[in-house]
Amino acid sequence: MPRSASRRTFLQGAGTGAAALVLGIHIRLDQRAHAASGQPPAVFDPNVFLRIGADNTVTILSKHFEMGQGITTGLATLVAEELEADWSQMRVAFAPNNPNFYNNLAYGPYMMTGGSSSLANSWEQMRKVGAAARKMLATAAASRWGVRAEEIAVAKGVVSHRGAKRSATFGELAAAATKVPVPRDVELKDPKDWKLIGERLPRLDSVAKTTGSAQYALDVRRPGELIAMVRRPDHFGAQVKSFNAGNAKLVPGVVDVVQVPSGVAVLATDTWSAMEGRDVLTVTWDTSRAELRSTSEILDEYRTLAGGPGLDAARRGDAALALTRASHVLEAEFTFPYLAHAPMEPLNCVMELRPGGAEIWSGCQAHSVDTHVAAKVLGLEPEQVKINTLLGGGSFGRRGNLYGDWIAELAEIAKAISGRAPVHVVWTREDDIKGGSYRPLVLHRVKVGLDAAGQLSGWQHKVVCQSLFVGTPLEEEMAKDGFDRSSVGGLADTPYDIPDLSVESYNARSPVPVLWWRSVGHSHTAHVVETMVDELARRAGKDAVAFRRTLLAKQPRDLAVLNLAAQKAGWGTPLPKGRGRGIACHRSFNTRVAMAAEVTVARSSCTVDRIVCAVDCGVAVNPDIIEAQIEGAVGFALSSVLRNEVTLDKGVVEQGNFDDYDPTRFSEMPKVEVHIVKSLAAPSGIGEPGVPPLAPAIGNAIAAATGKRLYSLPFDTSLLG
Repeated sequence: MPRSASRRTFLQGAGTGAAALVLGIHIRLDQRAHAASGQPPAVFDPNVFLRIGADNTVTILSKHFEMGQGITTGLATLVAEELEADWSQMRVAFAPNNPNFYNNLAYGPYMMTGGSSSLANSWEQMRKVGAAARKMLATAAASRWGVRAEEIAVAKGVVSHRGAKRSATFGELAAAATKVPVPRDVELKDPKDWKLIGERLPRLDSVAKTTGSAQYALDVRRPGELIAMVRRPDHFGAQVKSFNAGNAKLVPGVVDVVQVPSGVAVLATDTWSAMEGRDVLTVTWDTSRAELRSTSEILDEYRTLAGGPGLDAARRGDAALALTRASHVLEAEFTFPYLAHAPMEPLNCVMELRPGGAEIWSGCQAHSVDTHVAAKVLGLEPEQVKINTLLGGGSFGRRGNLYGDWIAELAEIAKAISGRAPVHVVWTREDDIKGGSYRPLVLHRVKVGLDAAGQLSGWQHKVVCQSLFVGTPLEEEMAKDGFDRSSVGGLADTPYDIPDLSVESYNARSPVPVLWWRSVGHSHTAHVVETMVDELARRAGKDAVAFRRTLLAKQPRDLAVLNLAAQKAGWGTPLPKGRGRGIACHRSFNTRVAMAAEVTVARSSCTVDRIVCAVDCGVAVNPDIIEAQIEGAVGFALSSVLRNEVTLDKGVVEQGNFDDYDPTRFSEMPKVEVHIVKSLAAPSGIGEPGVPPLAPAIGNAIAAATGKRLYSLPFDTSLLG
């Protein structure tokens, strides 16, 4: 029965007598109403976010998806700190798909994880949840013992009163606490009193992942489920003209073959049979609207676009006039390839259709998108779609797209067989690398000047890139009048003091699907800006760090990470011949990161020996996770710096798996040192900001070692020979 969002139903732990401090969710979810009225208010009700069991465990309901970044441990830390729980009590479960309560406060009325926003948007909310729960438990204890609530102490999961010599565990008080009104206002701890925030607490998911008991969508097996594998076109934008399923149906284990908008699906009782059946399908494709160009042809079009006027992305002063006054002008072109996300766990998800609804098991990153996509395909209301969120084996943006391609495909297949069996759609890695979504192909053209004193004198910048938002539901917000801010992040809003700056943006068109990739536009803008700044410093005859210090004089936090990285890297100390040291700094997702790289160059080969990183991400809730994210970002991005690219030959992707889209190997991983700036500022993102500075730091180190500048990614080290 529908109930208002303000009413609470407290559920007893089934079969154990455990009292659960949790809200029974029975409200009508209507995103359209939210869209009209604005963002849902932040919810601080412990009954929405916590379950306290009779065994004294405290389970938080995480509104954010865990894909390896450690957010569930971070959220639990915030709650445990204010709740005064013992860390051994803490557990995590995923919240249901209900944006009325679990919306991302950074994005408005949407339940989704992304943009390195999870801890930042939950920082105050989850601490208030913990503080409110602590107050409710104390009030329940005071009532039971006949004392004043102000006299109650809470520490390490125990509620006590010294005078009455009474104590109780959270579990013993949970049932009574559910009857206490949720406090409207709570006082949060002074940072000097923090016991858990700032500590290297062990991750809550480490044991399960290490032992193999952690469950991913790929582990799900529903009774009678069928595995579905889809034959998709080799050319983006192609559509099925006709197909012959005869050979596929002869494969033992194959149950059905159906056409869906994305291609032709083969359903079988096991994965191998589905793959074999798919391999012998005969499909004729209509390529009249497909991408048939090779990468070089697309880049030629980009260059033509850059020759004309673009959309104003940033304009300060008069860059053109300043360049006419420059004593030295430098021009450069940078190109960046399509890049695949290539997470370790390939895309997959399960759906069961039932009378009046659907249930999904998925590593779900964008609940609001996936709910609405599935509902639209199935002709249901969004609240009729239930999502069971499971751990994700990586994403880097792939699982959280705005069009819900893999969820739509799942729903189409389940609908095509009239829901007669649960359907488990599985993509192979080849499926996703050859036919998924990509970091856009990008071209930058830059013209910068130096005056006689070696100071910046004009900066003109053009960026040609497919838009991530034009043609999506977020176009009005993120690409108003065609200008996509995600293409120029970190460039149009650079913290560098550049008085005369112009940035123009160009939206290229192609059927190739593009998507945010770890750090989004910063993955290319940082490289261009930091490479040009480094080259300007060299041509001005100035030290690269000193040159940046001048440009960041008005940005104390950015300047601090630059100085810290330089200091820890031993900036200015000599290196042996053939080795070089370079530096880069960049701000993304409100986090400042500076990296110094040391490389060894021998003829046409380059080895990255050492990365020294300084990071200011506000309060370091868990320094160990911050270090892990920076180390992971280095490992993730290094392969894209040295070799990774997705290329098209007459529209067909040439790469397919880790043999020709090779991730960073342990043997080539450099030594990584991470230094965290102490701060009491609210936490900012950490999952993505470690990616942008890596490429320019390495490129600048190569230039220092060889005197030769590499511009485009991945680096063509044959040019160094």
